[in-house]
Amino acid sequence: MEEQTRLVATGNLLEAHTWKGMLESSGVQVEIRGEALLGGVGELPTGIQNVELWVAESQYELAKTQMASLDAQCPQWKCVSCHEVNESSFELCWNCGAERSEKYS
Repeated sequence: MEEQTRLVATGNLLEAHTWKGMLESSGVQVEIRGEALLGGVGELPTGIQNVELWVAESQYELAKTQMASLDAQCPQWKCVSCHEVNESSFELCWNCGAERSEKYS
């Protein structure tokens, strides 16, 4: 099995799974580590409560490039119906369910 490298660590499990899905849609195989430790929030030291995304060394540069493009190409957007700010990965407003409008991103 090929050696793996840690790509990123986050304390947000939803964010980690979102990134994993986006990377895998680009052909990068991703492993999430540390998911079970989030159940110990408040009991465990903060340094070990992170969820980590690991990728094969041969795919590290591609994964790093893809992660950089996620932030640059997809800023948060404001819903035209309820004016709630939504994360870039959402296609529907989390508050009212309205579709994303690129005009008002």
